[in-house]
Formats: sequence, structure tokens, C-alpha cells
Amino acid sequence: MPGVTFPGGVRADGLPTALSDPARLAAVAATGLMDTGPEPEFESLAQMAATVTGCGRAFITLVDDRRSFWKACVGVDAPRTDERQNGVRDSFCYFLVGLEGASFAVEDAAVDPRTRDHPSVAPMKIGAWAGHPILGPGGEVLGSMCVIDENPHVWKPQELAMIGTMARSVSNEMNLRQSLASAQQALAASSELARSLQDSLLPPVLRPVPGLDTAASYLPAAGGTEVVGDFYDLFRAKGSWWCTVMGDVCGKGTEAAKVTALARYTLRAEATQQLSPATVLTHLNSALLDQRVGGGRFLTAVYATFRLTAGGLAGRLCTAGHPPALVRRRDGRVQSVGRPGTLLGVLPEVRLTDVRFRLAAGDTLLLYTDGATEARPRAAAPNGVRPLFDEDDLAAALAATHGADATETVRHLGQVLAEHTGGWASDDTALLALRVPPTA
Repeated sequence: MPGVTFPGGVRADGLPTALSDPARLAAVAATGLMDTGPEPEFESLAQMAATVTGCGRAFITLVDDRRSFWKACVGVDAPRTDERQNGVRDSFCYFLVGLEGASFAVEDAAVDPRTRDHPSVAPMKIGAWAGHPILGPGGEVLGSMCVIDENPHVWKPQELAMIGTMARSVSNEMNLRQSLASAQQALAASSELARSLQDSLLPPVLRPVPGLDTAASYLPAAGGTEVVGDFYDLFRAKGSWWCTVMGDVCGKGTEAAKVTALARYTLRAEATQQLSPATVLTHLNSALLDQRVGGGRFLTAVYATFRLTAGGLAGRLCTAGHPPALVRRRDGRVQSVGRPGTLLGVLPEVRLTDVRFRLAAGDTLLLYTDGATEARPRAAAPNGVRPLFDEDDLAAALAATHGADATETVRHLGQVLAEHTGGWASDDTALLALRVPPTA
């Protein structure tokens, strides 16, 4: 292909030799997804890709040596399974296969030397194309997550990053299905696999926020073997604005994990468009109802947008069926932030309110799940009572950390909870602290 060098060379027909690699073809077949109908897990991600990039078409494809099969497609009227495909030569997806895992994007397909002679540019009205590979367990390129704009399109870094994130989510879904099938057991039966998936729903480390001290922790329930719905995130929204969220999905297992994944991706996508937490959570509620993932499970969340100011931090916060956030002032005083709001994923109309808050130098914002305010020891006291660690206890423990940084604050709260329960966690517990350094 003009302007494109494929590491593995090309076949006699000029297409990448990698298309015919036996190991890759076996990995594609092992997914069991070729020639299968649409599924909400994939359709929702394709729809999200189209929405985030503003493109009219989005696809999740599987590519063998002859054709590109559209496991999910948005913007194309293809109700029958046999219509959801095209020949491999007519698809841009072979670029990803031939490039052996690299992403591929063109901003003006009609003039780009790599694609201007491609047979599909005019018939399929491809103005611009961007895709990221879907990888198998052994790194094989199975296909792509891609979007098509009918007009030329200058791809923003965050758009390409989001496509990559969604492609990895598709890869994880496909690979997880194969792992579960080969093990012939439900996700709940494997503690190691369950916790691995749980970890994938939580950021391994919080993204640094310039001028802010942050820390988080996640403690699984004792003896738990199922994936639960607790999650948290911290990310840049747009410009100088940042977002943080703590959420809790009702129930456990793969259905709860699906809700968690949809919530995280929806929140990140909406955050680039809206700065009002109430508006973002309202859109998440609509997405949960529209996609109907999770078997009717509901979600509680506390979500905040904020920016650093000359005086510290200014933001807005909204709670949806979730405990309010706590603010520890520099002198140790603790205040709650947030008005009670409707939980998400149940009702089409929700009542959500933004509350403004500020942090000065030395102040800390704490988000938490109800595992931190409903903790009980495993063994009852001599009087038969299993005392509850409640909101007042958490506020008192937080007040005792005044002067501590975010990491020490989270560590201390975890220690206090462990002492109360005797080291036995009755529920999964997540904590996230944001602190304005005293020198800010």
C-alpha cells in the first residue's frame, strides 16, 4: 500500500501477510463471535465512541483473512447478521492487522497517500477514519474499534485516547468470556479472577493533579469471591477543570461489573461536555436505563468537578443516593457536603442538586462508600451487640487526622475501621481523599 509499510510484508494480493497468520486466525475463531448478532455490551461502546467523537459511524470489528465482520455498528442500517460485514480489501481494518497492534488514523482519506486509492473511500463516504486494535489474549490483532466521519476530521488526542480505552474494554470483554468458557465456571467461583476484574475497574494509581495531594484505597470484603460495584476515579475534564467520583453498584458479579464499566466510561465521556455534576449524573441515569445493563441494578454516586484557585480549590458536588462527602478543615472541623439525591438506574426522572464547595490550604475532601459507615465486627460483644461504625464515627476519625496528608488520612481511616471490625471487613470499602497542601 502506498505510504504504508507492513512489518510482516504483503500477500500476493497486496494485503498484509498478517491477515493469513494461522495463530491470529485461530484467536479470531476462538472468540466465538464471528457471525453472531448484536449484544448491548458492544453496541453501547460503539455508540459511545460515535457520541464522544461526533462521528456518524462507529464499528467494533473482527477480521479474518477474507472479511471484516461488524460485531457492533452504529450509523449503518444492517439489521441482518449477514449484512454486518464487508470484504477485507474494502475495510480499513486490515491496516491495524498489518501494523501488528499499532493504531491508525487519517484525517482526510481522499488525499492521504495511505488511503486515497483505497476502493472504499468514495463508495462508503469515508472522510476520516480512526481505529485502535482489539487484541486477543496472546496479543493477536482480532479486529478494531473504529469511527468514520463523512467529512475530513482533525482528530483530537483525547478522542484517539478514548477510542483506545474502549478498544481495550472490548478486548477485556472478549478475553474474559474466553477465560470463563475455558474454566467452565461463573466469575463468582474464581476469587483471583474476580479481584483481577475488580482491580481493572479501579485506577491502579490516581492521576496526579498539579497542586493537589491525593490518595485512595480499596478494601474488599473478607472472604468475598465476587466482583462488586464499588469504584472511584479522578481525571481531567476540560481546561482547568477536574472530576472525581465515588460510586457503588447494587449487587455483585459480572452484571454489577458491567454497570460499573458503563458508568465509568459514560462519566468520562460526559465530563468533556458538561461541568455540572447534576447534569452528568442525569445523563448517566439515562444511559443506564437505555442500555439496560446489569439486570436492573441501581447505582449510587457522589460526583464533583473542581479547579484549583489562588485560594485553594473551588468546585461543585452532587450526590445520587450516596452518602455525602466530608470536608476536614485545616483546624480539624468536619463538615458534610451534598444534598440527598435520587439513586441512578431506576427512575427516568431524577432529583439531583449541585452544591458549591471550597477548600482552603490544608483542607481535605473525603469520598467514601457505605462500607466505611456500616462496618461491624464479625464477632458480637459479650452483650450480643455488633456495634455499627456510622457516619459520626467516620467524621470523628477524619477530624483526628487534621494536619495529615491525603495518604496518611486514608491510611488512618483504614486502620480505625480495621480496629473497629477486628480486621474483618463486612463490606467492600473505598476511600478517596483530595487535600490542598498547607503551602498552597
